[in-house]
Amino acid sequence: MPTAHAFLSRLNVQYPIIQAPMAGTSTPELAAAVSNAGGMGSLGLGNLSVEAARAQIRQLQALTDNAFNINFFCHQPEPADATRDQAWLQRLTPWFSLFNAQPPAQLEAGYDSFTDNRAMLDMLLEERPPVVSFHFGVPDAEAIAALHAAGILLMGCATSLAEAQLIEAAGLDAVIAQGYEAGGHRGLFDPQHEPALGLLALLDQLQGALSLPVIAAGGLMDGKDMAAALARGACAAQLGTAFISCPESAAPAAYRAQLLSERAEHTRVTAIFSGRPARGIVNRSHREIGPHAAELAGYPQAYSAAKALHAAAAAQDCHEFAPYWAGTGAHRSRALPAAQLVATLMHELTGTGWGPVPVQTPSAAL
Repeated sequence: MPTAHAFLSRLNVQYPIIQAPMAGTSTPELAAAVSNAGGMGSLGLGNLSVEAARAQIRQLQALTDNAFNINFFCHQPEPADATRDQAWLQRLTPWFSLFNAQPPAQLEAGYDSFTDNRAMLDMLLEERPPVVSFHFGVPDAEAIAALHAAGILLMGCATSLAEAQLIEAAGLDAVIAQGYEAGGHRGLFDPQHEPALGLLALLDQLQGALSLPVIAAGGLMDGKDMAAALARGACAAQLGTAFISCPESAAPAAYRAQLLSERAEHTRVTAIFSGRPARGIVNRSHREIGPHAAELAGYPQAYSAAKALHAAAAAQDCHEFAPYWAGTGAHRSRALPAAQLVATLMHELTGTGWGPVPVQTPSAAL
């Protein structure tokens, strides 16, 4: 794998720290704070309309001159199945009844995949963010060529060697190696095939098998964690859960409270919230609805039912049905401003003996 210096220098990023995109939780303020502090901030925009995504990119551009990453979903939508959808809503009815509520009359279609959204591609070609990354797969060759022609660097998320090789074959510029410890959605290309590889085991498989730089992701919370990943050949570390407790994130108070409580010691991967495997803090949804996962509606439409149930429960101050995404290291969360967290991570990393730290100054030029 190429050295950290080569990849980070290409981005003009000072430190080997990437803040994960976290759609719905990351904000332009969070991403900018990380980028301005020497790392690379990210925004997950796959759940937004084209114009809302454009507005977020422009807001971020106004807050930093340094590199940042914009993330989209490349999932294959599951075929519509009204019978299956209604059966899932019926299954959830007893939990809605706990809060004197009814499930939605029908499931919403959910957000579009980037692979089917030409308008989103056109917007990116106009706005030209420095970096774009993809989850659940990669776009087609035409989109990749167009984004590269616009000077945009591309990254893809892989949970296995096979997925990483597909990313490399597609011509992307870097692989994000996502270990099973990661919070949020698993980046599986095929949700029916779950390798469940831990991060270090995944990095060992990728080392020597790819020519692309590899970014480590999954359960990383401090400088010691980062050092272990960098020692396995990663050129940078992507941290998500570590940044959720920062004041710049969009996490609601109940989410922050759980991350800073003993509940954060218990996370689990489940598909029952969205229809795709994702890791979050264990609650009643995991324990009570989880056993019915075989009856789930498809992704992403299943998400609308989970959101409706959480809204009904939260209205009565119950947060036991929330998809509070979190990695296995969530119990080590720190409620620090993003720039202070970046500085703390680098202090911890250098304290492990890792180095030398790149000393170039971040620049807007890529």
